[in-house]
Amino acid sequence: MGTTFYEMRKKVAREVMDSNQLDGILFTGLENIRYLCGFTGSDGALIITREDSFFLTDSRYWTQSEKEVIGSQIARYNKKLEGIAFHLADLKLKRIGFESLSLSFSLHQSLMKKITNGVDFLPLENEIKNLRVSKDDQELLSMKRAIDISSRAFEHILGMMKEGVIERDLALEMEFFMKKNGAEAMGFDIILASGKRSALPHGKAGEKRIEKGDLILIDFGSRFDGYHSDQTRTVVCGNPSPDHKKIYQIVKDAHDRAIEKVRPGIPIHEIDAAARNYIRDCGYDNYFGHGTGHGIGLAVHEEPVVNRDNKEPAQEGMVFTIEPGIYLPSSGGIRIEDMVRVTSNGAEVLTYLPRELTTI
Repeated sequence: MGTTFYEMRKKVAREVMDSNQLDGILFTGLENIRYLCGFTGSDGALIITREDSFFLTDSRYWTQSEKEVIGSQIARYNKKLEGIAFHLADLKLKRIGFESLSLSFSLHQSLMKKITNGVDFLPLENEIKNLRVSKDDQELLSMKRAIDISSRAFEHILGMMKEGVIERDLALEMEFFMKKNGAEAMGFDIILASGKRSALPHGKAGEKRIEKGDLILIDFGSRFDGYHSDQTRTVVCGNPSPDHKKIYQIVKDAHDRAIEKVRPGIPIHEIDAAARNYIRDCGYDNYFGHGTGHGIGLAVHEEPVVNRDNKEPAQEGMVFTIEPGIYLPSSGGIRIEDMVRVTSNGAEVLTYLPRELTTI
C-alpha cells in the first residue's frame, strides 16, 4: 500500500489536532498505529505532528519496521517510556494528545514524571474514536478476503454437520480450514452451540453432540491482512419445528428491516430500532438483549456501536454488522449476522452466505 493511503489517514488525525489546538498526538494503540503507518508488530509508538510523523520502536522490531512502516520516520529506543519522553522533548511539542483507552493510568503517570518541560498531556477518547470509522478501498479488499475465507469454511463444515457430531470437532475443523486457506488468524474464538446451548449468545463450542431437532448457532470470522470478518448463521438438525420456523422468520425479518434502514445520515439508533421494535412487536422483546451490531475492521469490535444509545449519524464508508437474535432458554437461540457497508444508495451487504433456514 502506497504512501498516499497513509497520508490520507493522517490527515484525519491532524484534523483532530486542529480542533483541539494540539501540536501532536501520541498513538500507542496497535490498531491505530497499523492504520496510520503500516506497522504490524506487537509494540511501539507513533507520534504525529502537524508536519511529520515518527514511529518509535526497539531492537526487536527494527528490521520489521524498516520493511513495513510507510510515510513515517523510524527511531529506535532502548526503553519505551524514556524513548517516548526523549522524542517528545526533542520535537518541542507543548500540547500533546494521547490515546486514553490504550495508555494505562500507571504508564501515563510514569511518562508524566519523565516529561518535565511544561508539556500539556491531554487525553483523547471521543475525539479519535471515529479515526478508522470510514473504510477505504484497501481496507474493504482485505475484509472481503476475510469474508470469503470464513464463508468457505462454513460451507466446508456444513457438509460435516450431522446428528452425533461433537460441537468442538466442528469448530476445530472450521479453524483449521480458515488457517489452511489464507487466514492469518481467527477473527475470534468460534461460537458454535447446539440445542438449548444455542440460547447462549456467546456460547463456545463444547463436548456436546448434535442431536436431532437441535438449533445450531455458529458465529465465526477470520482475519486477513489485519482485517476481520464476522457473521452468524443458525441451522437445524432434522426437520425444523413450527416454532423454529416462526422465530427464524421473525429474526430474518428484523435483520432485513435493519439493513433496509441503513443510509448516510440516519441516526444509528434508528437502525437498531428497526430490528428491536419488530422483535418487540412480535412478543420477544425480553429475548433480545444485545445491540443490533458493531463496527468491524482492524478490531473485531470498533466504532460505530449499533445500539439504542448511539445517536450519531451513519456515515458513508462505515462497515458494521447487523445481527439481531432471539434466545429462548427452553429451546435455543437464533441469530443471523451480516456485514454491511454504508453507501450513498444505502447498505451494501458484504457477506453472501444464504440467509434462509438451512437444515442438515
